[in-house]
Amino acid sequence: MMQILKINHVGLRVRSLETTRRFYEKIGFEFIAGPIGPEPVAIMEHPSGININFILNASDDTPGTNVLMDVAAKYTGFTHIALEVDDLQSVEREIRAAGIEITETRRIPNGAEFFFVRDPDDNVLEFHQPA
Repeated sequence: MMQILKINHVGLRVRSLETTRRFYEKIGFEFIAGPIGPEPVAIMEHPSGININFILNASDDTPGTNVLMDVAAKYTGFTHIALEVDDLQSVEREIRAAGIEITETRRIPNGAEFFFVRDPDDNVLEFHQPA
């Protein structure tokens, strides 16, 4: 079997580098480079090593909803990114202080807790504290 070491990065298509950059800087990501390449792409990275490539070619006429999360039809594709944290309450306070809306909060029977937020293009991020 091939050896896979880790996820190198996640790619998200977005409308605006400026709007996206402001949002992700609020949750600790740092701007690395971009726009670069034919798509073009901008790169941001969190001090934890999580890297996101923002593909900067979303159409302005795309719907204002996330078709993977907000419509009755269940399309295939990645629905969200889960970011593991060790103090969910502290992260929640920081998220609220940054003016970011928490769209859903959950606790599951094994004791794990998590909440969801949306970026400016309705991409879903989960902040997850394991049991």
